Amino acid sequence: MKFMKGMDLSTLIEVERCGAKFYDRGAEEDVLAILKSYDVDTVRIRIWNDPYSENGEPYGAGGCDRATGLAIAGRATRAGMGVLLDFHYSDFWADPKKQYKPKAWAHMGLEELKEAVYSYTLDTVSEFLRQGVNLSMVQVGNEVTNGLLWPEGMVPNYDNIAELLNAGIRAVRQADAQHTGRNAAEAGADPSIRVMVHLDYGSDKELYRTWFGEFMKRCEPFDVIGLSYYPFWHGTIQMLKDNMDEVALRFGKDMIVVETSMGYTMEDYQEYEKLSPQERKGYATKQSLVERLEYPMTRQGQTAFIRRLMEAIAGVKDGRGKGFVWWEPAWIPVPGSGWATPASLEYIHEKGPCGNEWANQALFDYDGSALPALAAIRDFKR
Repeated sequence: MKFMKGMDLSTLIEVERCGAKFYDRGAEEDVLAILKSYDVDTVRIRIWNDPYSENGEPYGAGGCDRATGLAIAGRATRAGMGVLLDFHYSDFWADPKKQYKPKAWAHMGLEELKEAVYSYTLDTVSEFLRQGVNLSMVQVGNEVTNGLLWPEGMVPNYDNIAELLNAGIRAVRQADAQHTGRNAAEAGADPSIRVMVHLDYGSDKELYRTWFGEFMKRCEPFDVIGLSYYPFWHGTIQMLKDNMDEVALRFGKDMIVVETSMGYTMEDYQEYEKLSPQERKGYATKQSLVERLEYPMTRQGQTAFIRRLMEAIAGVKDGRGKGFVWWEPAWIPVPGSGWATPASLEYIHEKGPCGNEWANQALFDYDGSALPALAAIRDFKR
């Protein structure tokens, strides 16, 4: 497998609709063309089942329904990139703190949920393939550290978790088989679409040892372990590599750091994220956080971070480190694009605020100009 240089562009349609423009060396260009010129080869796209309230109010954060995903995926395919489709199996954000069922599945039990996961995954993947998308990888679930589709699929019920994820894995294999004219067993043995299972906290050895120790006893064959790694939450790059080395030796799986980012500034973005000073990533008085940050949140620090991260991933034992995906590099601050709306906050039972909390983590500055870290990505050779 080629070393992946990926970008999650799930908010792209929204930020463009809100007026975002992108530039490289002063010239305005399509953001996908810019990223392609910097050796980016894969676009990751999250998909939510029904990101609208019962009254039709959008949940925001990119409006990541199937139509939006298809539009971004089509552009990525035409730009010569692969597509990584990220199923959240929720109507909005799914992560270790929240794995809410889609509204349409709210009253389903385990058996119905398994069928719903299978049917929804099969139908969605098949539609992407019918539309000519260069679909190279599919995530069944997003950061399923504490399970998915709560309460049935909540840790420590690994039997249910495995049954739900296995339904998604089988659906991807079936869609792959139907598209390529093979049977599902052949598709699983030589997949044109690789299947990923994804946890957060990529530096936590005990988490990966325990979770995959349980899952591997029960799982359908899958191809890639995905890890999230954010230095302001998850420790040092060496801690990440130590865990990836152990996973490589213990489970023999390829790995991709499928979510990562690092800030390039701590200035002038509070109005966009709408967080209090104490809540900002990298806030100086959070001593335990500061000790974990190896690089300053500057343009030079962001560039040094991604260079070192790529080196660490490429150096994982047995060649099992297969690349990275930068999370939302084009989510620059524009009025009208935030991580939530009042309607979505009601769905996930949170209070907000609803700003763009990632404004300083992008690979383009607030005006849309490409940052130096992209050149480091382009120049890295495994």
